[in-house]
Order: sequence, then structure tokens, then C-alpha cells
Amino acid sequence: MKNKLKYIDLFAGAGGLSEGFVRAGFSPIAHVEMNKDACDTLKTRTAFHYLQENNRISEYHDYLKGNISRDEFWSRIPNNLINSVINTEISSDTLPFIFDKIDMELGDDKVDLVIGGPPCQAYSVAGRARDPKGMSEDPRNHLYKYYVEFLKRYKPKMFVFENVPGILSANNGMYLDLIFDAVQEAGYQLDKKVLNSKNFGVLQDRKRVIIIGWKKSLKLKYPEFEEKLNEFQILKDLFADLPKIQNGQGEWGISKYVKKSNKYLESTNIRNGIDFTTQHIARPNNENDLEIYKIAVNKWVNENKRLNYSELPERLIKHKNTKSFTNRFQVVNHAGISHTVVAHICADGHYYIHPDISQNRSITVREAARIQSFPDDYFFEKSRTTAFKQIGNAVPVLMAEGIAKKIKELI
Repeated sequence: MKNKLKYIDLFAGAGGLSEGFVRAGFSPIAHVEMNKDACDTLKTRTAFHYLQENNRISEYHDYLKGNISRDEFWSRIPNNLINSVINTEISSDTLPFIFDKIDMELGDDKVDLVIGGPPCQAYSVAGRARDPKGMSEDPRNHLYKYYVEFLKRYKPKMFVFENVPGILSANNGMYLDLIFDAVQEAGYQLDKKVLNSKNFGVLQDRKRVIIIGWKKSLKLKYPEFEEKLNEFQILKDLFADLPKIQNGQGEWGISKYVKKSNKYLESTNIRNGIDFTTQHIARPNNENDLEIYKIAVNKWVNENKRLNYSELPERLIKHKNTKSFTNRFQVVNHAGISHTVVAHICADGHYYIHPDISQNRSITVREAARIQSFPDDYFFEKSRTTAFKQIGNAVPVLMAEGIAKKIKELI
């Protein structure tokens, strides 16, 4: 760790962004996150990295197999590492507490990088559409101010600020201007681009605004990212080796692969050396939804057409609203890449129907994690619902790794 570049991850979520930076050779000083379930996931992943570095990875596998409890598992990891995951909201009240904890972990070391992005709901186009006031009074609009406080205190060489494209238009671009002004006042130059995860090897069309900044004295510029041509498909490559299951089936614990690994799974490190995965578990569905799923899959796979909810047989229509959100039942593209995975997947799976009609279900936790390019040994804590939410909110790991490698070159 002494030789590695060190970073702080703010609004860390389940750690997709962080995982990419760890892969690129960075070392986390602290993760700050208000959601307890996401923090538990971060603690478990922190434990994984510690055990891997110390040739004790079999203990992590014991935990995944249910041979030891989570408390016992965490107790085998140095306390300071578990405690480096700081479970608190970032606010003016909590900043002194967070700074104290980070300072204790940091010691005499320096912070090279700050990463993370405030919750995106306040900036998202969908969020503004649902709110009568267009999210203009949402306090999350101003969380960037606390991000800037970390830049002022730790003076990292660079930072990465991630958010949804909606931030570009939120309040006619005012919030983006405020962010740029505050960061420049703190002594940093910065630039922004809309990047798409599909250009980083992720089998998902997911656009994100990535703001990268650097100390003015470094005289850097925004890195160039090469677009990767995708030759892989969801069904043939990404889901190929997972057991076929029906709705309500699957395992929270161990699932054995049914096929050997393939070029995509190997090259992305999604399949990473063990002969099993976890959390390949599907939510149950009622007969009405399952019938709609069959219609949607048949329409997409055989006709290359999306289902319009208002055109369903009347007996299957249960929502009064047939004018908007008529694409509420959507099949994951079997022969290409997925549409964007969002946190709403925790509420129902109708927008992420599995393209194999013989399985007739929405995608599992593990399949959603793979679409987000999480490795198969990444474990999301607590429950199926909380796991889906964490995955939907995450930055795809491969995208994060691609960004991290460029940042490392620049530093």
C-alpha cells in the first residue's frame, strides 16, 4: 500500500467506481457512504482485497459458502480497514467527524485523488419530471459543496466527479456552473465529458458525465479515451454460463457455472478464477406479469419490436396509465448490449426481462451485476432488493477501471 496512489471515495455506494480504481493500482484511504447496506457491501469487499493481498482468499470463499458468519468474517480483518468505511451522511454537521476518521487512517500520508459523485436523483431528468418543483428545492443539489471541502482539506493532485447527464441541464446548467466555480476557487482546473460505458467494454448503454480536475500547478488536460469496438452479446457471452432458472428460483449462496468461461468473461475479469458465483436469484412474478413477459420477449426476439403497454390484451392491463411509460415492460437485448440499469430495478424487474423465453423471468441479481461489469465474486450485502438498488446506482467497474488507468498515467 505504501507505494500505491491513495484516494478517498465520497458518496461511494456499493463501490463500483472504487473497484475500478483498486484494479488500476490505487489504494483507498476511506469510503464515505450514508446507506448502511452499501457500507456493509464495501466492508465485505475491503475484506476481500485484504485477504487476496495476504494469500488468504480461501477465507473469503468460506464466507460466500456460508461456512462462517459475516461478523466472524469481518473480525479476521484489521479493524482500521473495516472502520475505513464511514457510514454517515455528508453534511456540515458530519464533516469534522469524517475528517477526523480519515486523518487517523491517513497518518502522514497524502491523498492523491478524490473520487465519487453525489446522489444523482436531484440532477436526473426523470427525477425532475416527477417532482412538481423540478427538484429545485432538493438539498442534494448542493452536496457538491461538501465534495469541494474535501478538495480544500486534502489537496489531492486530481479528482473525478461522476454524475448523470441531467446535471448538464439541471436548472438550465446553473448547478454545473456553480460546481465549476467552486472547484476553480479551490485551486483546480477541470473539464467535463459525457462518456458511455459501452465504450469501455461494458455490455450496457450507460451515459455518465465525468468531470475530471487537477491542481492548476500540474498543467494537465482532460484525458483522451479510445472507444472500444464491441463484438460481444448479452445472451451468447455475458449470461452464457449461468444456470437456467425460472422466476422465484435461484440461490442467494453458491451457484455453479454450467459452461466453461469465454473470451468476454475472461478478458473483463468477470469470471475471475473460482468455479462458482453467488446471488443468481430471480424475483417471483405473478401469472399476469409472466404472460406479458412472454409477449414482450416474443415481440423483441422474433420481430425486433418493443412492447407498447397500451397494446396489450385488455385483461392483462392493470395500470390505469396507458399514455405514458408505455415501455414499462422491456426485454434486455439478447443480441447486443443492455439498456441502462437503474436503481428502480429494486422495485420490480419489468424493465429488465430476461431474453430467453424458456426462463420467462426478470434478470437475477448476478445478471444485473454482470451487466454493470462487477466481477462474479463481488457480494452485495443484505437482501435481493437492496442488492438490486446498489447495483443500479453503481458506476460500471470496467468504465471506472478505464478512467482510473488514464488518471494514473496523468499523475
